Amino acid sequence: MTDENIRGGAYAALPGVRLRFVDTGGAGVPIVLLHPNTGTVEIWEPQISAFARAGYRVIAFDRRGWGKSTPDPAASSEPGSIAGDLHALAEHLKLDKFHLLGVAGGGFIALDYAAWHPERVRSLIVGASTGALEDKPVADFIARIAIPEIRKQSAHYREIGASYRGANPEGTRRWIEIDEHARQPGAGFQPPLRTPNTLAKIATIPVPTLIIAADADLLAPPALMRLWSRHLKDHEWAEIHDAGHAMAWEQPGAFNDKVLDFIRRH
Repeated sequence: MTDENIRGGAYAALPGVRLRFVDTGGAGVPIVLLHPNTGTVEIWEPQISAFARAGYRVIAFDRRGWGKSTPDPAASSEPGSIAGDLHALAEHLKLDKFHLLGVAGGGFIALDYAAWHPERVRSLIVGASTGALEDKPVADFIARIAIPEIRKQSAHYREIGASYRGANPEGTRRWIEIDEHARQPGAGFQPPLRTPNTLAKIATIPVPTLIIAADADLLAPPALMRLWSRHLKDHEWAEIHDAGHAMAWEQPGAFNDKVLDFIRRH
């Protein structure tokens, strides 16, 4: 799939939303990608082609209020959940079981969906994410590492590691370009979940799970991800060295290798 295909995509008229998605097609096992709060399907450019070459059917979508997915103004005033949109898209595409990968804010949704419909998930991969866990130990940890006023700065300062920013100005510019066009006017920063994510909730997820942390992540450092991921029933751990919160963009080779190794075993 070319960059032009990724930037074009297709549309599905689902309950409450006209959802823009990309689908590489084919007979391969599906893997669904859930983008971060600072992205759209375009942030997956380094993953879609690599996973498709590996033989998988790769599906990614702009969540409602992001990119080109627009809520239906004639629908209910209820905002709906992204997990609900994912399930509707899976039904629309007649997916049976699929691998589910979410990074950062996409990880919130991946956990939400896997707890709701574990029977549809072959395996779960969550990278660079706080998990949006509402429990006090997680919230206290996040408060202790918070950098004052950081969210008043451009997102790339907090999300892209210093090594990448210094060494790859073109990649940094492209990341900023995607982020600048990610959220539609009026869209909130946090994706709406079906139910709040809690430690008790994620402890019910039975599917094999891979947790990937980046050791230069300012928002979801390895110690924070270990704090909540140890409550999962069946998980493996991986780290990417010298990468920030945007690990999949900064080091696609290392990230893709870890994901492919894991899903090939599941």
